[in-house]
Amino acid sequence: MLAELSELHACVKATFEEASQGAGVDLWALSQAGPEELLNRTEYTQPALLAAGVAVWRAWQASGGPMPTVLAGHSLGEYSALVAAGALSLHDGAHLVRIRGQLMQDAAPAGTGAMAAVLGAEDALVLEVCEAVSGVEVVVPANFNSPGQVVIGGHAAAVDAGLAMLAERGVRKMVKLSVSVPSHTPLMRDAANRLAETMAGLQWQLPSLPVVQNVDATVHDSIDAIREALVRQLYLPVQWTGCVQALAARGVGRIGECGPGKVLAGLAKRIDKSLDARALGTPADFTGAIEEWNA
Repeated sequence: MLAELSELHACVKATFEEASQGAGVDLWALSQAGPEELLNRTEYTQPALLAAGVAVWRAWQASGGPMPTVLAGHSLGEYSALVAAGALSLHDGAHLVRIRGQLMQDAAPAGTGAMAAVLGAEDALVLEVCEAVSGVEVVVPANFNSPGQVVIGGHAAAVDAGLAMLAERGVRKMVKLSVSVPSHTPLMRDAANRLAETMAGLQWQLPSLPVVQNVDATVHDSIDAIREALVRQLYLPVQWTGCVQALAARGVGRIGECGPGKVLAGLAKRIDKSLDARALGTPADFTGAIEEWNA
């Protein structure tokens, strides 16, 4: 993850070192050499992804890439966006998201929760089915990723029941995800309340750039509102379609995905085909985008 970029930009490893101090674990060594079973534990995955996103952001700045007018991040990426905008230090952000991961895992012991991607179905149908099969155990939409792509999550048995009913209603493509923590569902409500307590003990500032937040696809203009939106994000769905639409409504025509993946760039183009959305994770990605976007 980001090894090639780190050879050209010293700030990449420096960013991981800074995040490692906050998380209490060597995130660079973990991301480069594993062990994979440790990296896959959400308490380590989250600070590693935070460090990766911020490292790419800093390398982009160092390369002379054009600066954005607004930021957004998907799920954990919302923390990366807020750190990039200066709302929270990277040290504190890494500390916070490691605790977030621990709280999430504690809230849903292995085997109790599940998530699944539902492809090619209307949002309304997914919501209807989730409501129909939920009782004491629940399943809900967790991520509205793009038109025709919704992730559902909740208690494992309820997720299975939801998938069965969706199949009965004609949905043909559904994929169980290899995660045990049903993020952005009511199972995370207690974890969110405890996370709020940790947030309150950290130093926050108003971000230097507007950040569109997941829970309501809105830019909030007070520290209290920003933190509240982060707390609610843990147990309510990520409105990613709405976030990208909000970016476009602000006049955004180009989107750069800072991090090791390219999923969000693909989703952005599915949501709005007029957007020039690109992954920025390698030197080649940087060169192409800077040449065209600075032209």
